[in-house]
Amino acid sequence: MAITTQQLIQWKQQGRSIVALTAWDYAIAQLLDAAGVDLILVGDSMAVVLGYETTLPITLDEIIYHAKAVRRGVKRALVVVDLPFLTYQESLQQAMHSAGRVLKETGAQAVKLEGGYPAMAETVARLVEAGIPVMGHVGLTPQSIHQLGLRQQGKTQEASERILQEAIALEQAGVFSLVLEHIPADLAMQISQKLSIPTIGIGAGIHCDGQVLVTSDVLGLAEKHPPFAKVYTNLRETITKAVQDYAVEVRERKFP
Repeated sequence: MAITTQQLIQWKQQGRSIVALTAWDYAIAQLLDAAGVDLILVGDSMAVVLGYETTLPITLDEIIYHAKAVRRGVKRALVVVDLPFLTYQESLQQAMHSAGRVLKETGAQAVKLEGGYPAMAETVARLVEAGIPVMGHVGLTPQSIHQLGLRQQGKTQEASERILQEAIALEQAGVFSLVLEHIPADLAMQISQKLSIPTIGIGAGIHCDGQVLVTSDVLGLAEKHPPFAKVYTNLRETITKAVQDYAVEVRERKFP
């Protein structure tokens, strides 16, 4: 049975933790789905996989292309797609058009938007009203890298209160879930206890209702990874060794 947004909310009520990872192509998506991942995010973090330094250069067409491939590989997990930078901030009409394209062209079940300031909460409310499921994202928002950097957010009382209020506003606007990125664990716990929707943490401690990581970090594919990520294997070494062995056999005419 395919996982739904309502199921995630039920799991929060039941105390069942939600497992989320990112994907950027058919093969990775198929493996994550078969391994039992609950939510697969086609994140703009794939920019790093594609060789960019930040998430900002990814276009709507690019993320749709990759999301189509991911969706073809998934049978069970809920597929959520990031709306790239400047594809939803300009106006409600732009956000509606971008989100609509994602759902229509990819088959994904939801989109994710960054920020919980008043104008964004209003945009979220209108998208939800139009039947588009939305996941929120507060704390460190990578699309604001030139404004916030990559530092932990919510460390002062004022910043902590602002993030809490943004989280509440997004729940009121109708998001089905909320990503909490790189904020103090006590703040993440406070938000998770306050909201009736599930929180998905990334660098936000153990008290969230689920966790998400960038899959290239988990698999050791990335050259560098954030301090809150855990590398479970080192595919860079494995792949390099396999290719080197193949090259030797070809050059020594041992293969085929």
